[in-house]
Order: sequence, then structure tokens, then C-alpha cells
Amino acid sequence: QVQVVESGGGLVQPGGSLGLTCAGSGFDFRRYRMSWYRQVPGAGRVLVARIDRTGTIGYGDSAEGRFTISRDNEKKTVFLQMNNLKPEDTGVYLCNAMGRLTNMSPVDDFWGQGTQVTVST
Repeated sequence: QVQVVESGGGLVQPGGSLGLTCAGSGFDFRRYRMSWYRQVPGAGRVLVARIDRTGTIGYGDSAEGRFTISRDNEKKTVFLQMNNLKPEDTGVYLCNAMGRLTNMSPVDDFWGQGTQVTVST
């Protein structure tokens, strides 16, 4: 069965750091683009960071050079290191896996349940 499970969220003070982990299973992890999104109640999901199967990385504007995404295909995990956190970083952080094995395959789009990150004094 497919699983996408986030962990590492919590309460931190502004300026603090937090590391998030997403573990994927039940699919060919190495071929999937892995992304982190942030969702705030009443708002849509905003891309935070993305890393594709080749290692190409992209960041959303909210990262502002403060976050680093990486992946470990052996362990089937993707990491998001968040530094210098700000209150506006608060939200539910969702891990997304997207990909397909061949051009003839349907695109998979898997989501985890999310992990809460709260940046507050």
C-alpha cells in the first residue's frame, strides 16, 4: 500500500530551526518528484520546496533561502531543513509524491496527512 508520512513538526520560536522528514513507501520512490507544501486554514496549498528524481531542486518564495530540501532514495525519505523560522511559516506541512514509471503510465499524486509547524513566541 502507498504511504506518505510526515514527521518532525512542532512548536518553535521565531529564528529557530526545524527539520521535517517525509517517508514514502509502496511506490518507486526514486522516480518520483517529492515536494513540501504548506497549508493554512482558509488558504490553498503553497509550494515550499521540491526535488525531482534527478536531484533538481526548486523553492517557493516562502523559502527565501532559509530552507533546504534533500532526498535519500535508499531510505525513501525526503527532508526539509527549515532555518530562521518566521511566524508566517506556520501551517500544516504536507509531503507530496508525484510521478509515473513510463510515459504510458498514469500520473500518481500521493499526499501525506501533514505535520503541524507553529512558529510563535
